[in-house]
Amino acid sequence: GLSLWAGGGEDWLDAAIILGIVAVNACISLSQEDSAQRALEALRQLSAPQARAVRGGREIRLEAQGLVPGDIIRLEAGDLVPADGRLLECAGLETDESALTGESAPVAKEACGPLPEDTPLAERKNMVAASTVVTRGRCRCVVTATGMDTEVGHIAGLLLEKGESKTPLQKKMAEISATLSFLCLCVCAVMFGVGVLQGRDLLGMFLTAVSLAVAAIPEGLPAIVTIVLAMGVGRMAKRRAIVKKLPAVETLGCAGVVCSDKTGTLTQNKMTVTEMWTLGRGQRELALTIGALCGDAALTWRGKTPVCTGDPTEAAITTAAAKAGLDKNRLEAQFPRKGELPFDSQRKLMSTIHARPGGGFRVLVKGAPDVLLRRCRLSHGEAERIAARNEAMAGRALRVLGVACREVEFLPRELTSRTLEQDLTFVGLIGMMDPPRPEARQAVEECFTAGIRPVMITGDHKLTAVAVARELGIYRPGDLAVTGEDLDFLPQNALEEEVERFSVYARVSPEHKMRIVQAWQARGKVVAMTGDGVNDAPALKTADIGCAMGRSGTDVAKGAADMVLTDDNFATIVSAVEEGRGIYANIKKAIHYLLSCNIGEILTIFCATALRFPQMPLTPVQLLWLNLVTDSLPALALGVEPAEEGSMNQPPRDAKASLFAGGFAFRLAWQGVMVGALTLAAWFLGWAVLPEGGAGAANTMAFATLTLSQLFHAFDVRSERASLFHIGLWSNPAMNKAFLIGLAMQMAVLLVPPLQMVFGTVPLTPTQWGAVVGLALTPVVVCEGTKAAVRSQSRRPPKSRPARREPARV
Repeated sequence: GLSLWAGGGEDWLDAAIILGIVAVNACISLSQEDSAQRALEALRQLSAPQARAVRGGREIRLEAQGLVPGDIIRLEAGDLVPADGRLLECAGLETDESALTGESAPVAKEACGPLPEDTPLAERKNMVAASTVVTRGRCRCVVTATGMDTEVGHIAGLLLEKGESKTPLQKKMAEISATLSFLCLCVCAVMFGVGVLQGRDLLGMFLTAVSLAVAAIPEGLPAIVTIVLAMGVGRMAKRRAIVKKLPAVETLGCAGVVCSDKTGTLTQNKMTVTEMWTLGRGQRELALTIGALCGDAALTWRGKTPVCTGDPTEAAITTAAAKAGLDKNRLEAQFPRKGELPFDSQRKLMSTIHARPGGGFRVLVKGAPDVLLRRCRLSHGEAERIAARNEAMAGRALRVLGVACREVEFLPRELTSRTLEQDLTFVGLIGMMDPPRPEARQAVEECFTAGIRPVMITGDHKLTAVAVARELGIYRPGDLAVTGEDLDFLPQNALEEEVERFSVYARVSPEHKMRIVQAWQARGKVVAMTGDGVNDAPALKTADIGCAMGRSGTDVAKGAADMVLTDDNFATIVSAVEEGRGIYANIKKAIHYLLSCNIGEILTIFCATALRFPQMPLTPVQLLWLNLVTDSLPALALGVEPAEEGSMNQPPRDAKASLFAGGFAFRLAWQGVMVGALTLAAWFLGWAVLPEGGAGAANTMAFATLTLSQLFHAFDVRSERASLFHIGLWSNPAMNKAFLIGLAMQMAVLLVPPLQMVFGTVPLTPTQWGAVVGLALTPVVVCEGTKAAVRSQSRRPPKSRPARREPARV
């Protein structure tokens, strides 16, 4: 409304555009949902709808929210645990706690005695936790905690404690807004004061000051930043990274630390047989046959690719057997199962009995190698060889199973460990692990090249985590690995001092992950955090940029995160960082362009007033038209500028550094002064040197020079150092289109008679046009020369100082 009044009703279009921009920004703000509330809603949805409890001596079904501490509940395979509980009795119980602890494999449980209070969550073998899943066996337990008192409820409380924080871009935009507002008020006040001292009309000076304010503030900047971010979101989606919050796009660009989960992000989240060893030669096929038959994994085929379902360890062995030509379905048809002893966490063994085609039976056993050795007929030397090999494989972070067999003619009357699992023939060892992703190592190297520190945070065992981290290059000579138990005895201030020495964290809890993120933030780093489980949600929210897994991630993790990786891949994070750096650079280019051009406009009007020009070089309607032509399309075109070469060879920028640091303010100033000086020069040429057309020609030359010089200047801003001809005139089609559209609009105003009347322009002579074009091209020539000088200076080797001579010794 103020710009409409200041222009005498002529600038209704600009006023409408400003109003539209405000409305769009308001809609965008209202459309953003509260991520913490969505995360809490997902936590509530994780509760089991029904539970089986024993009350009054009989079993009843009731809603999970009706459970209270002290209730006795029953669980079996496939059940979602409705509350935290302590085991009273169990049979072959295993639970999937990956979403809560990060443990990659199902955890075996046992109804043992009480454990110490400080026992880590991942090692509480006599407890079941709410929102985990029973994968095998059955149990009876007593409820110890419900609702917000459970482990998952505790995580919900951590989410509530963590508020929203501003991103670096939001802080920079606030800085720009404050700076521009202050400068605008100062300039307007000075302008008004100068006019009053000169004895000019108060109302006229007020309108001039308001016009200058319109020129000083790039009102389209918030919309341009939003659109640039939105376009960046689209590009990142094509690279398998879905951004939920627009400002988070550029936050990745200044990330200095990436805290990554191991399972599924750095690894394939698929147990795979990577090593086998047999006691005798030629027994590899027998070892795989025993491993496949002595298990419950189901095998199907997808074309020529084996697909196994069931326990991850058994599925890995069955897959390896299938790839070796041993189809489990055919083996079961050839050797039908006649009995079994299920896996037991106390025995640490599983046995199956199979009929032989020629008669008799074969007992197949797999389990912990140290336990299996005691059940086999072995010489002392053979036992030592097996134990040494098992220790070596375990030292490489492999999950090792031993396999053995026994031939019997008749089945014993009772199938027990004593009657079946004795006098066995040891066959070999099978080593498995969740292997690293093939592309993860290269992504880690790219992180170090870009000055980004990758850190592994996992709920897995320390030995396994270190082995994977060393293979990927995360764990390097001199680095340290710590466990959650170690962190419990390390004060936060000590962690902040030593955090740069730790590259691997194992067996950690949600509180530990938050402490690690906060320690890095205390060191001034922008932290990106990946995670997929419920236990990761508080750290995802605490981090500057939370990255949830799209495939394996829980709804809680996705709700707390700023970005979702659709392929669960660490390499995608590195690609997103590169995209984020490019987006920030493009936003900075747009700001550079807008502010430098607006400085030229301010200088033009201010000098014309201060020097008491007989007329203003620009009328209010020309000034507003200029903003419309030059402040929109060219700035948007800069937002899609391709990333410059070597962007990932530079360290991350300091998120706390001012946007105007590093010579940026100086470049804005001298380029803005150049544009303003060229405009004043055009007016002076039209007024005194080339007076054909009188005052109207001078005004038109200044108007044309200022508009065209800004359109040409947009090409200068495409790169801070590289030559326009090096990056290519045609490498950004959007910029070429923006230039042609702006040029066409401006030429229409300058050449079409009806529009000439509206905007107060007059026809120019060829000589005047030559002067306008020459002045408008000057920024390109000057900026290219400046860039060449900077490049030449950077390539020049530093001058070597003469060696300091030591005084001669006698």
